[in-house]
Amino acid sequence: MHTIVKDYRNDDKLRQSFNKLAGNVFGLNFEYWYQSGFWDDNYNPYSIVMDDKVVANVSVNRTDMRIGDEVKHFIQLGTVMTDEAYRNQGLIRKIMEQIEMDHLENVDGMYLFASDSVLDFYPKFGFKKSVEYQYSKKVTNTGACQLEQVIMNHSAAWNSLQDVMDNNVFRGACDMVNNDGLIFFYASQFMQECVFYHKDSETYVIAEPEGESLFIHNVFSKTMKNLDDVIEFFGTDIKEVTLGFAPEKVEGYEVQEFHEEDCTFFAIGAEMDVMKEKKLRIPTLAHA
Repeated sequence: MHTIVKDYRNDDKLRQSFNKLAGNVFGLNFEYWYQSGFWDDNYNPYSIVMDDKVVANVSVNRTDMRIGDEVKHFIQLGTVMTDEAYRNQGLIRKIMEQIEMDHLENVDGMYLFASDSVLDFYPKFGFKKSVEYQYSKKVTNTGACQLEQVIMNHSAAWNSLQDVMDNNVFRGACDMVNNDGLIFFYASQFMQECVFYHKDSETYVIAEPEGESLFIHNVFSKTMKNLDDVIEFFGTDIKEVTLGFAPEKVEGYEVQEFHEEDCTFFAIGAEMDVMKEKKLRIPTLAHA
């Protein structure tokens, strides 16, 4: 009998087993995220447990998106993994069926990012290949860089960013809302050194500069609404900007379909069609 267990993040034994499987399959460990207080109800592993051991999993991530004046209730599926000894037994199919029963009729859409090895699997559950769009442009900034790098490895830095996020006035065309924990999954770990702050405007930018190029994952600000003004903070060294989200104002940007290697965007639900219709993308910090 295969038992699906969920809502168990506070169960130390099962959480450790989940982390071990995630480490073996993806090289990931969620313990720091949990101990830092960022793993909340938005991230819910659906796991098959045998003899107190997590052997297969699909995680449900609530990723509500503000698109225009509406909030769409989306779910992302991720951390799909099976212990090597239990593969080819239909365990992921069983979990997918349970997730559909629990959520499909209660949300506006579901999506996931699949590797090339499983492209034939998700259409069996009604998922269809979809498309995202990426925005970039050349820039001519003036003046020196006005930002300070903030190393996000302690609670004071996290609290300061959280305060700005709670009072954020910056908007993209498709923003994740009500899931700060997922933002901190990145900011407190893999992107600790990718956070920049402009004190006068109380603006945080999560970005990756590389030479004359800049990739902006997201912006949080108490005062700044104009993306061009935020880009100006990076100074004259930056000549080209690429966005990890769809901007609210697209004038001046080159837009093209975005296709990541070994990663296909699948979606289900009529409301997910808005991604193609309005040339949007799932924000990069909303991937889980």
